Amino acid sequence: MAIEIERKFLVTGSGWREAAERSEAMAQGYLNQVDKLAGGDLASVRVRLEGPRAALNIKSCEAGRSRQEFEYPLPVDDARALLALCTGGKVQKQRHYVRHGAHLWEVDEFEGDNAGLVVAEIELGGVDEEFQRPDWLGAEVTDFHRYYNIALSKRPFTAWSDAERQGPEEDGDAR
Repeated sequence: MAIEIERKFLVTGSGWREAAERSEAMAQGYLNQVDKLAGGDLASVRVRLEGPRAALNIKSCEAGRSRQEFEYPLPVDDARALLALCTGGKVQKQRHYVRHGAHLWEVDEFEGDNAGLVVAEIELGGVDEEFQRPDWLGAEVTDFHRYYNIALSKRPFTAWSDAERQGPEEDGDAR
């Protein structure tokens, strides 16, 4: 069984841009009913186009820093056909790969209905693994559901209130 241990942060400033090793356009959508996730679905089923590659991804919906994750390569034409079947909106972004310290960060610069949101993710070997925080790293949003791609497909950043756009709140959105 594959376990993903990931932490998610807001990005402040553009200091990460100079360190980006490469960037890729991404488009993704969800095959299961995104409305139902809060109501008991145990996993999300996502199709993603990432540069010249495509994948089907199944990720458990449990809260916290670690989740079960399974990913399978798909032919690009199949992924395009599956994207047409997705529920909710599509999430489009540029993913930038930025090395800092011993880790490779994924900085997602969202487009379309999520334009203006920039989030950095780091995958770790353990839930308590230490890592160097780059200067451009803002507040941690790992435990705030609205920052997850599946939530952004249903309620995009452009629909958020001004208060929500300011960052995570202590009381409103924890998973």
